[in-house]
Amino acid sequence: MKKRLLLIMALASGVTFAQTRYNDEVFSQVNVTSDVTYATNIDFLTSDFSDPAQVQADLTAIKTAIATGQPIPATYYDPADANSDLKVTEVKMDIYEPVGDTVSNRPLAIYIHTGNFLPPGVNGGINGSKNDSSAIVMCEKLAKRGFVAIAANYRLGWNPLDPNQFVRRAQLLNAVYRAIHDMKELVRVTRADASNLGIDPTKIAFFGEGSGGYVALAYATLDKWSEVEIPKFINPATSSSFVDSNQVGNIEGLGGLLNLYEDNGQPTDISFCLNMGGALADISWLEAGDPAMVAFHSVRDPFAPFGNGTVVVPTTQEDVVDVSGANVFMQKANQLGNNASFTSQTFNDPITQAARARYGQTYAYIFPAPFDTISVNTNVEGLYPVIRPLTTSGNLFLNVGSPWQWWDPNGPIASQTVPGSNPPVTYHQQGLAGNPNMSPSFGRTYQDTILGYAVPRMMFTLNLIGNEEYAVNNFVDLYPNPAGNELNLTITDADLVVNNFEVLNTGGSVAMQGEVSNLSNRINITQLSKGVYFLKLNTNKGTSLQRFVKQ
Repeated sequence: MKKRLLLIMALASGVTFAQTRYNDEVFSQVNVTSDVTYATNIDFLTSDFSDPAQVQADLTAIKTAIATGQPIPATYYDPADANSDLKVTEVKMDIYEPVGDTVSNRPLAIYIHTGNFLPPGVNGGINGSKNDSSAIVMCEKLAKRGFVAIAANYRLGWNPLDPNQFVRRAQLLNAVYRAIHDMKELVRVTRADASNLGIDPTKIAFFGEGSGGYVALAYATLDKWSEVEIPKFINPATSSSFVDSNQVGNIEGLGGLLNLYEDNGQPTDISFCLNMGGALADISWLEAGDPAMVAFHSVRDPFAPFGNGTVVVPTTQEDVVDVSGANVFMQKANQLGNNASFTSQTFNDPITQAARARYGQTYAYIFPAPFDTISVNTNVEGLYPVIRPLTTSGNLFLNVGSPWQWWDPNGPIASQTVPGSNPPVTYHQQGLAGNPNMSPSFGRTYQDTILGYAVPRMMFTLNLIGNEEYAVNNFVDLYPNPAGNELNLTITDADLVVNNFEVLNTGGSVAMQGEVSNLSNRINITQLSKGVYFLKLNTNKGTSLQRFVKQ
């Protein structure tokens, strides 16, 4: 019996696709362009704001240099240079692209890392940058599916050790607000450079992990200034918002005394938002017309509540601000119709079934009675509730919140001793206590689950299904796969006109080519070396690009 090219399960009832882009890893290699500067702005992590006169002088010098087209003087980049109090930083990204890709209008997935808005180590953990293992591998997996993926840093800086809860709240909210601004600038910059990046500027998705989840969800829902002035964001000492737009800029990240971003005319809207942990700053922010959402959230996450609750700072385990977790906001997103692009479809794959099996279920929770149980809501399609065992240590903060994270136990942060720990433990040992199954294989398995659930829904949202490429591939059978010395190419649409074919290697070069004259063809591939190749057909109905392996 012939074997159809890596046939995958139906994404929706009555809809079946041959393996091509986006849903599967059709590319074997990824090109990474590292440490690309996408923005320069005030660094709140290293600046000293204690002398307003000096800050103003520094700010004048920085903005004068920008206005006159001169480089910002080196003193402002160096935290150790005592000649300036105000510092700036270059905010960088890594760009992941599939090797051998022939498509020039690819969707863009932006990965926003975790880290509690502080550098690794300082934040009490090992992770916290675009170089996290989870960020790197997720972007590689996305690029192998045909996306352009960007892992982006954002500006950090706040004081979780301040004894005043309102000061902690003000600083953390401003850190989130600045991160939103950085992501706004990233979207503007990538849209302006869409042709060089080979992206479709109308198809942008966010992948936010942990703290990055807070940023992604806030980005997707914060769209008016009044939302920053609700009661819990009001400073009781000033009766005004903790966020001062006159200082740090408006919601779009423009204007403000301590802000260097300028409008390049590009919009900042996105179409899809995935969060892995984190929470929504306030449920009132979520409105009809906001981007479609998919959420992965550990039901027993001790730091970011699964339902309505309070954000807890990992470094100090102190409360900061009330938020809404995925169990709450996903229900509202569906009620508003924001997820209709995929809730209107019928998914019956095993990952979806596993998620649905948890809807409406009640689980033992991390708090003592009467708050010792928690129930997953029912109208939460798009939510994958992650269930990890309830810790038996008696320390609620050792419940697993991010099982998709992993790290090198011998890395520069992991091998350091946690300051003040008694008995002394390394960051690795501390991290392992809260994620006891941590390993690359364990984290990758969770990432495969995340992508297996999220990407089909993202494909419907970004309109990646039903385009010419998929339509043509539905009428092209290529088998066997892997292949020995011969491929069978069968055209199942009599109206599909194919004059020739090309076999591309993973570098995008033509390894061989030939004619297609019949609906059934045999292609001799003896001349090919063992490896991964792509069969490209130019037809009257579009381009077909299919992956095969030569044994």
